[in-house]
Amino acid sequence: MGDDHHHHDHSHVPPEPALRVQALESLLTRKGLVDPGALEAIIETYSNEVGPRNGARVVAHSWVDPDYRQWLLDDATAAIAHLGYQGRQGEHMVALENTDQVHNLVVCTLCSCYPWTVLGIPPTWYKSEAYRARAVREPRAVLEEFGVHLDDNTEVRLWDSTAEIRYLVIPQRPAGTEGWSEEALADLVTRDSMVGAGVARRPDDVGGAA
Repeated sequence: MGDDHHHHDHSHVPPEPALRVQALESLLTRKGLVDPGALEAIIETYSNEVGPRNGARVVAHSWVDPDYRQWLLDDATAAIAHLGYQGRQGEHMVALENTDQVHNLVVCTLCSCYPWTVLGIPPTWYKSEAYRARAVREPRAVLEEFGVHLDDNTEVRLWDSTAEIRYLVIPQRPAGTEGWSEEALADLVTRDSMVGAGVARRPDDVGGAA
């Protein structure tokens, strides 16, 4: 485990986002102020595009700037804040770099601690008991189910998020992206790859060079 002392101070963790969303949706719907379908679309966009896009820009910048990558690995909180991403659930960040030798996977074994500042709202699978338990017992099997196929000699390191420390995985930069702009590189970075449950997209996945 990346952190043997998994201490959760729930007084510092905001209420479960889904509960707050449900309460807000119910109130606004009763007052006739919002279409539930439209609200769902907004939440979906924030969960899968707006939030993760912040982290993708951090990763892309680290891919093209070695000095920034080293700063990110040494002091992720400061390096991420330097790009303008900071706030609740992102105060104490640690960056982990995936390589051919090491693949990092993030879990929260007791609840769903997650770096909202750079990844948005946590996905349902991250909060599920099945993921939290199986990632600890059989991380390679879980990664295989996510489509991450590792060599036998690649070490899998599991990191347990807490109320004090959140993690951002820096996925490996795909081959064939030399000379790409940071914005184009950010399109290759997925939310799952920044948790370690995925890898960055290949150039062919987004239409080739940019």
